[in-house]
Order: sequence, then C-alpha cells, then structure tokens
Amino acid sequence: MKVLILDTAEAAIDRSATILLDVVRRKPASVLGLATGGTMLPLYDRVVSRHAAEGVSFAGVTTFNLDEYIGLGPDHIGSYHHYMRKALFDRIDIDIRLTHLPRGDAPDPTAEAEAYERRIEAAGGIDLQLLGIGRNGHIGFNEPTSSLASRTRIKTLTDDTRQANRAYFDSLADTPRFAITMGVGTILATRACLLLATGAAKAPAVARMIEGPVSAACPATALQLHRQVTVVLDRAAAAELSLRDYYEHIHPNGAESDFG
Repeated sequence: MKVLILDTAEAAIDRSATILLDVVRRKPASVLGLATGGTMLPLYDRVVSRHAAEGVSFAGVTTFNLDEYIGLGPDHIGSYHHYMRKALFDRIDIDIRLTHLPRGDAPDPTAEAEAYERRIEAAGGIDLQLLGIGRNGHIGFNEPTSSLASRTRIKTLTDDTRQANRAYFDSLADTPRFAITMGVGTILATRACLLLATGAAKAPAVARMIEGPVSAACPATALQLHRQVTVVLDRAAAAELSLRDYYEHIHPNGAESDFG
C-alpha cells in the first residue's frame, strides 16, 4: 500500500486528479470505477478543469460506479445517477452510454446486483477504482461485518451512514435504508485502487485501514490485501498514523518513489 501525505486537502485532491488523469492518458479506453460522496466533489471539479486545460479526453472511457440507493430512479435528485451527471458526466466529453451505475429502481434488486457484477466482468474488469472511506471504515456501501469476499449485492445501511447522507434528502426518514453496492471482493478484483481521504474526521478510519488488523469490522482494511493501492491523504487525515514518519520518508511531500 502506497501512502502519500500532502500538506493540504487541495494538494491531496490535485495529486489524486493527476493519478486518475494519467490512467486515462496511458489507456484512453480505460475502465474506471467511480465513487460518490462529499470527498469526491472537489476531486471531480479538479478533474473537469484539468481535462479541459490539458486536453485529456474521456471519449473512450468506460465507468462503473460503486453503488446506488435502492428505490431511487436515475432522475431522483438524491440518486447517484443524478450526482454523477451533475458532478462529472455532463461536464466532460464522456460517452454517457459507457457509464454504468446499478439501477436503484430495478424491480428485482438482487437480479440487478448480479447483472451489474456480470457487466463489470464483461468489460474486462476495472483498471482503476476510486474510493473514499466512511468514518466507520466502509468502502462503497460495505458496512462493518461485510464479507471480505463479497460481490455486488444489497446492503442495509447503518444509521451512521444514513445520518452522513441525510443532507441529500428532506429528512432522515426519507434517506434510503438499502443500497446495491460493489462488494469488497469486487473492489479487490480491480487492477488498482486510489483512495482519497481528507480532514481530521477521517483520521481514525484511515489509521485502522492502513495499520490495523484486517477485519470485517473495518472493511477498508481489506485493501491491505490488494496488490496496488495508493492512499492519498492530507495531514489532518494522516494525523493518527503511527508510522507516518516512515511514509513521509519513503514519499516526502507525497512524492512518487521507485520503491515503496
């Protein structure tokens, strides 16, 4: 696991955008796994501005999002379909036919989850999976106790997760209780992962993810088993890392290194 610690959230966001854009430059027909949430909004803003300034085309890129709320159609303002159109898809030159999210309004959510897993496999797998981390250590909507071998499926959301997401809905009662999410095993099957975390509120979860024991109690710890993970942090999110000095010795100021 490569841990890059930047001085500020702004710098961490820019470094993450560089990593994502470099994948698209190297492989114009790349398959990207995308994430949602508050952490991703400034990252997508940076990707959009640099895409235009640097002439990086997304015309051949295929995307698969991590998750979607059950019960919400693509046009619902709280859906991740809506989020992705507003945050990214409507602002770059991507072919919307190559973008994929689970259908939250599918009549059979279990069948939709299984079909989504098959669509990822049919696309040849994901080249780079973008991730955030929840305060309870979830990645995607893989809440604590999720199987570390799980594939795309239905998950019941914790009250903490629903509280964190209620800003997108009229009330907590209106905040969905279930979602279709890529499983931990689905995420581990990707060729590379990029996790961005900023702010002191994420520091405990970040420390558990990187330095804690691998456990379903903190699903993000499963990333320790992935062969190519880059974690990009600002200093606030890195504050509780016991081996922070070592990470900064290997990657001073978040610089790349030939060894890791």
